[in-house]
Amino acid sequence: MPEYSITTVARRAQIVQAAIATIAELGYDKASFARITERAGLSSPRLISYHFANKDDLNRQILIDIYTTAARLLTERIEQQDTVADRLRAYLEANLDFLREHPREVAVLTAIGPHLRDAEGKPYTSAGAQEGDVRVLEALLRQGQDSGEFRDFDARAMAIMIRGAITAAVQRVGDFDVDGYKRELVSTFDRATRRS
Repeated sequence: MPEYSITTVARRAQIVQAAIATIAELGYDKASFARITERAGLSSPRLISYHFANKDDLNRQILIDIYTTAARLLTERIEQQDTVADRLRAYLEANLDFLREHPREVAVLTAIGPHLRDAEGKPYTSAGAQEGDVRVLEALLRQGQDSGEFRDFDARAMAIMIRGAITAAVQRVGDFDVDGYKRELVSTFDRATRRS
């Protein structure tokens, strides 16, 4: 990542926050650079073009910013736990708490998802975007198996199921009881992983 001055970092953050608010309010298709410029209080859309190569570049930064916020929450919660089972519970709860506490950001991720492109211009895939999380979960589950906290199971398959259950919640934000879902999710995967 290139080095930026403090002013440039602040301006980029201002644009990203304005883009998130604009997409959340108007939808992806109506969130033009002109609308984002207006929301950010900038004098010209050229200021966005100066900081971001194009809309794909801005979309990537939105994704990075939202994922960074979510990762910070997850890491803080997980690192406070002593056992692997508690770390898995914290991971599940923190994901659902993020959905409840950041519905605007979740809606924006859902809106920009189909439009996201990698540096080569290829579309992101859901499976590809989740692979990092799946690997982290798989490592956590194996750690629980190695410590004797978890039963023997296919750690990768379980990690994929956990991510799938969280993704299902993402697709329904605003349409269901997040706290009730969180309780059931934690209970389900506690029973699915623990030794009898």
